[in-house]
Amino acid sequence: MNAPSASDRPALTDRRALTRQRRRAMRAGHADVLHRLAADEIQDRLAEIKRSFTRPAIVTGFPDFWAARFPDAKIVADDPVLDLEPGAHDLVIHAMALHWADDPVGQMVHSARALRQDGLFIGVCPGGQTLSGLRAALAAAEAEITGGLSPRVLPMGEIRDMGALLGRAGLALPVADLVSQRASYRDLIHLARDLRAMGEGNAMAARLRRPTRRAVLARAGAIMAEHHPDRDDPSRIAVTFDLVFLTGWAPAPSQPKPLRPGSATTLLADALNEIRKKT
Repeated sequence: MNAPSASDRPALTDRRALTRQRRRAMRAGHADVLHRLAADEIQDRLAEIKRSFTRPAIVTGFPDFWAARFPDAKIVADDPVLDLEPGAHDLVIHAMALHWADDPVGQMVHSARALRQDGLFIGVCPGGQTLSGLRAALAAAEAEITGGLSPRVLPMGEIRDMGALLGRAGLALPVADLVSQRASYRDLIHLARDLRAMGEGNAMAARLRRPTRRAVLARAGAIMAEHHPDRDDPSRIAVTFDLVFLTGWAPAPSQPKPLRPGSATTLLADALNEIRKKT
């Protein structure tokens, strides 16, 4: 049996709900701390590359923020099919949106096709252990109080799996790494309000469509307080946000290539012996 294609799989994201959440967050002022962290990190990384990028494009669900940080870039919505012209850009940044994509490989393929030879792709989005404590607390509380379970926190990709997407998208010299940020909140309600202000509330297609029982939220808050206290102030709770950065280049003849298997001229044992002699 053939594996289901991306179009055959159930949708992960309710795009209409996600759009509503983002618009509400932007109208309210958009708590953009994670976006600022991501943009600062990207600008630092670009500064270390000894070249100028003259045709950048940025894929994002928060156009105002990213247009202000990269005023010369074309801003593109993170729609299922990206509005990117093949070969038109020397830099494509996929900014804080891949985690909501039903087809992240497709998003990266579209981005890669938009690059000129030796153009750079940078993707950044939450992943790793982001909100893992919150996910576990809500699941335990709901199972205990109602005997059921519903999706409440978006599943996050592991850095190894996300890094593998770069090769699947046809990008060369792939690198995946993460920046971890801990945050402290008064309680679960404070955290939930901040997530809404970020435009990162629950927009999963399979989410519960009725209000959550207060008993579930109270129990989840108690679990968070017990298992995830802030180390500096145990009366508060702590959560982790991991930002995963994905970097790859559009293939070009000038790029370094890996050696063919068996083409080495020095034995590994000899190289290790030389290292030991020098130390």
